[in-house]
Amino acid sequence: MTIAMDPVTFAVVKNAMDAIVDEVAYTVLRTARSEIVKDVMDYSAAICDRKGRMVAQAKTIALHLGAIPEAMEEVLKRHGNDLKPGDAVVLNDPYQGGMHLPDIFMFVPFFYKGELEGFCVVICHHTDVGGRVPGSNASDSTEIYQEGLRIPVLKLYDAGKVNETLEAIITRNVRVPDRVLGDLRAQYAASKVGVRELTSLFDRYGRESSRAYLDELLDYAERLTRDEIRGWPKGTFTFTDYIDDDGLSPEPIPICVSLTVHDDRISVDYTGSSSQVRGAINSTLSYTKSCTYLSVRCALKGDVPNNAGVFRCVEISVPEGSVLNPREPAAVAARALTGYRVFDTMLGALAQVIPDRIPAAGEGGNTVVCLSGKKKSGEPYIIVDMICGAWGARPDSDGIEAITNASQNLSNTPVETMEAKHPVRVEAYELVTDSCGAGRYRGGLGIRRSYRSLTEDCMLQLRADRMKYQPYGLAGGGAAAPAVNELQRQHGNVESLPSKVGMNISRNDLVIHCQPGGGGFGDPLERDFASISRDVWNQKITAAYARVHHQVVVDGETGAIDLDATSKLRADVLAPATI
Repeated sequence: MTIAMDPVTFAVVKNAMDAIVDEVAYTVLRTARSEIVKDVMDYSAAICDRKGRMVAQAKTIALHLGAIPEAMEEVLKRHGNDLKPGDAVVLNDPYQGGMHLPDIFMFVPFFYKGELEGFCVVICHHTDVGGRVPGSNASDSTEIYQEGLRIPVLKLYDAGKVNETLEAIITRNVRVPDRVLGDLRAQYAASKVGVRELTSLFDRYGRESSRAYLDELLDYAERLTRDEIRGWPKGTFTFTDYIDDDGLSPEPIPICVSLTVHDDRISVDYTGSSSQVRGAINSTLSYTKSCTYLSVRCALKGDVPNNAGVFRCVEISVPEGSVLNPREPAAVAARALTGYRVFDTMLGALAQVIPDRIPAAGEGGNTVVCLSGKKKSGEPYIIVDMICGAWGARPDSDGIEAITNASQNLSNTPVETMEAKHPVRVEAYELVTDSCGAGRYRGGLGIRRSYRSLTEDCMLQLRADRMKYQPYGLAGGGAAAPAVNELQRQHGNVESLPSKVGMNISRNDLVIHCQPGGGGFGDPLERDFASISRDVWNQKITAAYARVHHQVVVDGETGAIDLDATSKLRADVLAPATI
């Protein structure tokens, strides 16, 4: 039966789907147990149709959602013929549709009058899934078997009844089972909210009309994407960015992309990227694809729906055995870092296609600081803090600081929450002066955050990057300041730490991390004096920074610019170039 598309009804259904999937996400936020979910908001929600195609996604972790198609394929392959109302299928195996072990996918089928009509999908980053280190997220693991409990495609709930065997296995293999089980139950509860609301939608419009409008949502996103790509310049555009190292070898890790714009589609080839590495920063194919889709979506106009219709316009080729498509049993726990660099590399290529829409590089993705040990009571604690920092400068404005990377939608853990629940004291949480890349528009400033351990034996895992390869600027803008890791021992000595480290620290030791800022956009000499003056007065940059990068003489206390001295400085600096 052919359904005539009514544009008003289509708009109502589209907005209803967005509202439903956001309600699923809000339910997770209200019911989760762990800080990494309810405070950091490291989770995602989506709705798939009866064929497993993603038709709506919540305003959550964007990098998760492009991985759903491969995970959905595994679910349908394993349980496509035996799904029932009340079921919940889970998985986290990176080599069976997952991304890394802490991210547990849950798929809850939606039935309407006895027929399967879709799925509510919730992905949560769990505090711990076992393995050799607390948090299950170490960058120095060398094979997947060290990283924690691998869950293949299995039912955690069968017709509403929990699978006690699987729950017992999870309970016995994780360090904080109350939090893990609590978050899994939050995933299930939120998915049931989605099922309830989808039932109301189908009651209102009927099965056939609802199916038709969901199909049209995908087609609509595809049409808008193809229409926009048609207006882009055609050709092949290349870009290479680097990860400092994998934490086990000092060798840099190149991420190479070749982006070809065809008539109404894009092909992306990662040939030339590093082979898979020993450390745990390898990115599974599903995650690499997710990062690629997200990069393209960020370059599109805001009125394109966020669904799998966009994916139809992007062809992706990734060499097997590379850091972006590793062979089992490569370690992948810290794969997020590589995903962030894929995002930066893709934006570097897209900046050559649509330069008026792409920002300079941000801080390079979040830094993960994991502190773990035993409280005085003997109870284990695990802090997984993900520090979000700065955006790069945009073609028409400065970058933003103290904000989630554009690929994430995370939040910095409130200091009060961390200190109230764990034996740690946060002694600095501030912007880093002069950390921005200079330009006509400057990048955002990086964040300094420090943690003093209040227990005798604390394990530190720190995953950072951008110490050697700083966030790049665009259109003549400067690179941002690099990351800095330091450890101040209780007796006062300060040690520099590498970007990726796992070690034990003692009571009163202070861990200090400074994130990079964002790159600049445009010629720094074209920055207006009022903005320079304001930044100096606000202590975002120093007078010395203004003199070096902008060739402006400014009073460090008042921000007042000495125009005569500035004119002389610029004349002296530019004189050799005019000879």
